[in-house]
Amino acid sequence: MSGPRVLVMGWCSVEDGEATAGDALSMRAVADALARAGADVDVAWAPAVVPPGGLLLRDARPGRYTHVVWACGPLRGGAVSRALAPFAGATLIAAGVSVVDPADPVVRIFEHVFPRDGRGADGGALDPVVDLSAHASTARVPVVGTVLAPGQAEYGAARRHEQVRDALEGWIGSTGAALLEIDTRMDRRSWRQPWSPDELTSVVGALDAVVTMRLHGLVLALSRGVPALALDPVAGGGKVTAQARAWAWPAVLSAEAVTGPQGSARMSEHLTWCLSDEGRDAAAAAGRRAGSDAPLDGLVAAVMGPAHGEETGAGASSERP
Repeated sequence: MSGPRVLVMGWCSVEDGEATAGDALSMRAVADALARAGADVDVAWAPAVVPPGGLLLRDARPGRYTHVVWACGPLRGGAVSRALAPFAGATLIAAGVSVVDPADPVVRIFEHVFPRDGRGADGGALDPVVDLSAHASTARVPVVGTVLAPGQAEYGAARRHEQVRDALEGWIGSTGAALLEIDTRMDRRSWRQPWSPDELTSVVGALDAVVTMRLHGLVLALSRGVPALALDPVAGGGKVTAQARAWAWPAVLSAEAVTGPQGSARMSEHLTWCLSDEGRDAAAAAGRRAGSDAPLDGLVAAVMGPAHGEETGAGASSERP
């Protein structure tokens, strides 16, 4: 006798639903627990969130399943009923759900309901259990910050900002990294912007790598020992390339390389290096060198006078570059 054949679904399966990471983790927890128990399990997804090789809900064959488990989210609304309608012949179970209204018709279509919160038929609060997402297995992926650049009109006809940004955005979602967009612009009128440089550098220092179109994205990363992939948005090379040269940093690509036919492959190659032990070691070494080449010594000597330069050991510099 074969075991149960189970389809796990939820709001991540509904095309017009709101799919959250918590929903996906709850579905994973249910699928893993049932698979360990010996069930034959499929997980159904909506097109916007289906993983590579995953099953779309619209492609699931209703007659195949003995049980359907709806995991996580509120049990309410026509979207749930419509998603479950083709599977009416299976045993329907809801797990880790919110019972907003126990009289809602959608609640009554399930043979078993294992709620995480809500009200019972008598109006009393149900005893809450830990949300299913807490039981899901997870894997750590690299956390990569992205620093985009605006048009920078000072570069005139050499500007390739829009093309480089389009290439970056078309590629970076495929890296498998957790992506965090970082804006170096400060604005105390909005909590979404950093209010001080220290806030920004604290975020950068916690990252595994940075992909940046901005000079300061490169500098702030390397000075804190974080590897950076620098993409120069200026044709022929601008300040991003110049700073990469000043740091002797190899992970830099020109606008022409980024937007060329091998752009995605080149960016992937460099980011892989940044996230490797070699890349991390190189960034750590760059961070240790950050204060050793001191261009400020010449500035201080120029302001304070030659005597101060002699006392502090500042090197002589010409008045003109």
